[in-house]
Amino acid sequence: MSLEAKKSLGQNFLKSRKAINAMIAAPEISADDIVVEIGPGKGALTGPLLETGATVIAFELDKRMVEFLETKFAAQILSGKLILVHQDVLEVDLGQYTKGQPYKVVANIPYYITNLIIRTFLSGEYQPTAMCLLIQKEVAERIVSRDGKESILSMSVKLFGTPSYVMKVARQYFSPSPKVDSAVILISDINREAILSQDYEQTFFEIIKTAFGQKRKQAIKNLSDLALKESWQEIFKSLDINIQARAEDISFKQWLQIIDKYLKK
Repeated sequence: MSLEAKKSLGQNFLKSRKAINAMIAAPEISADDIVVEIGPGKGALTGPLLETGATVIAFELDKRMVEFLETKFAAQILSGKLILVHQDVLEVDLGQYTKGQPYKVVANIPYYITNLIIRTFLSGEYQPTAMCLLIQKEVAERIVSRDGKESILSMSVKLFGTPSYVMKVARQYFSPSPKVDSAVILISDINREAILSQDYEQTFFEIIKTAFGQKRKQAIKNLSDLALKESWQEIFKSLDINIQARAEDISFKQWLQIIDKYLKK
């Protein structure tokens, strides 16, 4: 059976034990945890996760890999410590597998569905308590606002949890090697405490997407599509925020204050 990576599935097999150890240590995986792994591939991360004593629920789309893993981890599957599911994780009812228990996500995910996976797990009804992901380095840096600038992605993550940059993983530690470097990020303390209601969540994303609509324009000019320019100027001034600021230069905390003022007007 050929186990070469499939480009169509965005497969790049991780071969760095240092990165694997970091992905297990950052979310503090222990024997008490239920861990959801996305795209286990040949099991480079699955094995070490199982060594912690955690119960692993692994979702794999590639039938070749499923058959390989069924043989490699036959004992763990038999004992119930590994639940191997041949299905798209984005199309399943996780509660069916986790039995309503808290869980963490640890995964080396395909670049092309990074945003979709993050959004699905964070904004879904059944959130994980933490996510430790190996993703494209540039995206990881954007999520943690490493250059001091916010983005729709960073704001979307911070609404639900606390992102932190764990480590860089150079492209040569994958097979095949991607064209760019990767990085491990941790999203911890995932909850809905910042969201007062479904209406608040909808308003938050409406304002953020509008404010970032044209990056080079001042935030207030973009936001004028939602309310009068003077109204936004009043809000910004009351919060001591530069009325000429671009959306990316306004912090997450300030955006929450802006939205709070907007909802009270």
